[in-house]
Amino acid sequence: MLARTKTFTIEGLQTRPVTVEVDIRAGLPGFAIVGLADPSVREARERVQAAILNSGYGFPARRITVNLAPADVPKVGPGLDLALACGVLAASQQLSKERLEDHALFGELALDGGLRPCQGTLAVAQACAEAGMRTLVLAPERAREAMLVQGLQIAPARTLQSAIRVLSGEPPDSLPEPDAPEPGAASAPAGPDLSEVRGQHHAVRALIVAAAGGHNCLLSGSPGTGKTMLAQRLPSILPELSRPEAIEVTRIHSIAGDLEGELAQSRPFRAPHHSITMAGLVGGARKGWVGEGVLAHRGVLFLDELSEFARPALEALRQPLEDGRVAIVRARHSAVYPARFMLVAATNPCPCGYAGDGELCRCSETDMARHQRKLSGPLLDRIDVQAKLENAGVQGLGAKPWTSSEKARERVMGARERQAHRLRGERVTVNANLDARLLERHAGLDEQGQRMLSDAQRRGTLSARGQHRTLRVARTIADLNGCERVRVRDIGVALGLRPETGLRSSRAA
Repeated sequence: MLARTKTFTIEGLQTRPVTVEVDIRAGLPGFAIVGLADPSVREARERVQAAILNSGYGFPARRITVNLAPADVPKVGPGLDLALACGVLAASQQLSKERLEDHALFGELALDGGLRPCQGTLAVAQACAEAGMRTLVLAPERAREAMLVQGLQIAPARTLQSAIRVLSGEPPDSLPEPDAPEPGAASAPAGPDLSEVRGQHHAVRALIVAAAGGHNCLLSGSPGTGKTMLAQRLPSILPELSRPEAIEVTRIHSIAGDLEGELAQSRPFRAPHHSITMAGLVGGARKGWVGEGVLAHRGVLFLDELSEFARPALEALRQPLEDGRVAIVRARHSAVYPARFMLVAATNPCPCGYAGDGELCRCSETDMARHQRKLSGPLLDRIDVQAKLENAGVQGLGAKPWTSSEKARERVMGARERQAHRLRGERVTVNANLDARLLERHAGLDEQGQRMLSDAQRRGTLSARGQHRTLRVARTIADLNGCERVRVRDIGVALGLRPETGLRSSRAA
């Protein structure tokens, strides 16, 4: 007898449909799986056999051949277990085939017949809806995650027996109750707040501009001046994820195994150590592997001690900073992953960290040149906002905070709302992603503003890309001030935030 069931496999961030074809015929007992199955799928033979027997069904002592179609697509992960088991039961006439065409099956089987959740449930649910499937049968622990997809029925099943009942037309198992806070439990402590920052008012302003427009930001200065402290407070002023963005982020992190059945509530904040490799930063260590840049999609990628990162890793960020995506091409496969993140970096001005801080710096010209070569011009040209932090000493600790995260977030939200209203109908939502056409429409300059940009370019401090990025920052500054047009003074402030000369002239500082 022949039976077919439907399931899905995940390759990188791509979800591919898989048809499980099960053929049972007379011959020596055997269980063969063909169709580019990886070890976790081939090992399903033992799990499926034990789960069927321990669930009270009969396992046919005949020759069983399973084909995973299409045969040229690699099949990975234990999520195919349930489809394999139901295919064997249908082919041995212990399960009706009537509902197998419009029901997708996804889950790992325990030896006792229990159904375990698998990573990537949201991605599978989206692919299931796009394929026109009516119902997705899966473990209850990830059912709420799958319910984020509209137009798809979710059938939770705790065991193989429960899944068989669903395929026989009976109701599914109940959903588990969401976790409730314990009575009397203390609320979660508030995160880091900008009110804790003393002094460095110009850096706080630069951070607000970067947050308002989604711009890349570089914080430079001597050790202990507050670069990391400021960056850690950036999430407190960023707007919440919209629902489409939250589903997009949840999908990525669900596949990566970082989320368990919950919709992402806040923007990702990834802070990898400077020893990370190029593959770890952008992906491609192995087929389907995503890096920190992809995991930071719609959020922040914070690179502390920027000059300590390997230069090949930093140079690999050029494309995602420009295009918002990572294209991985290897000998036998290629993939494109979304990577639209804010880059926030912190660095010292020289190897010892004290250039421009009195007589403390002892670096030679060779040391300075080697330090500056680590941060290439093309990479710095893709950074919109720079703030140089000075060592304020004891007076800085006694200074009053310039603002709080709550007040700063109100300003950021107001600027973001103006951007969203102005860019409705476009494929971008923040000023940092404006292309030349949208810049011309929404950031047009008068003659005086054009002259200011031209003068900066003639002085060699502004590239053609730098002009566009300066206009984007100026548009954000105008939004923060509630202005419809970009004024000359907005251009002047944006030019003052450009990192064209900050690191290169640190010795002179």
